[in-house]
Amino acid sequence: MRASRRDEGLVDLFLDMLVSERGAAKNTIEAYRRDLAAYVGWLGARESSPLKVETETIRTYLAGLAGQGLAASSAARQLSAIRQFHRFLFSEGRRSDDPAAILEGPRRGRPLPRVLSIDEVERLLETSREGIDDEARPVGERLRAARTFCLLEILYATGLRVSELVALPKSAARMRESFISVRGKGGRERLVPLTAKAREAMAAYRGLLEQMRPGAASLPWLFPADSESGHMTRQAFARDLKSAAAAAGIPVRRVSPHVLRHAFASHLLQNGADLRVVQELLGHADISTTQIYTHVLDERMAAMVRDLHPLGDG
Repeated sequence: MRASRRDEGLVDLFLDMLVSERGAAKNTIEAYRRDLAAYVGWLGARESSPLKVETETIRTYLAGLAGQGLAASSAARQLSAIRQFHRFLFSEGRRSDDPAAILEGPRRGRPLPRVLSIDEVERLLETSREGIDDEARPVGERLRAARTFCLLEILYATGLRVSELVALPKSAARMRESFISVRGKGGRERLVPLTAKAREAMAAYRGLLEQMRPGAASLPWLFPADSESGHMTRQAFARDLKSAAAAAGIPVRRVSPHVLRHAFASHLLQNGADLRVVQELLGHADISTTQIYTHVLDERMAAMVRDLHPLGDG
């Protein structure tokens, strides 16, 4: 027996809510749709439904997934979908209780993000900056160096996702304000501070670009390229970044655009930033995503106790 149309309709209502109220991304919606379709189908085969299932029955379903050798991360995602679905049914008055509220997921260690040190980031920036003002160099070489340096300055100054970075509009370079508006996952917009150094790097890069390619002034992207999208691709930036890392003497396996995003967040927290502020800057919809950086906070708090407590070791 498959899920009833009523139960399938409840899943559709839940997914519609995720899109309209939380701006959930397409991939998230599709993953939840698959997980919940399997769940309500399993319930339907047992002549049950989300409106009358009990906690122990949900546990039986999850145990069956574990018995199939499902990875801990996949099982955790399934549980998250089921929890949120039942929380939705309860909040909408479809049920008078929430049978999934007390369920616990599989314990799994979350890998710490790879991060460059502040000294390594500074070395990467300094190496990328070399030769940009050397008028004896071919303009094409100077332009490529200026573009890479500009991308690095913006990325480390803002913590943007690489997809957000390469798709910045040309107008970002003309703004006098110290903030730029970024459209992130799920179409959510946020304001991100931009440092004076990043603005200077943008001005230098755009000056060289328009000197070498006069038609670039009419293109809508900050980093135009001959690609399907019309702007630089993530893969092209990743390649240029690894070349810059090699020139700076940093192992290329340790460097990627996402590693610099992690460095942005970790270095802010090391220097006293609030986790909620970092969440907003990164564009995370949920604070739990930002909590991968709590190891930085733990180290900072331990240092504070050591250095400031009257009975500490300092």
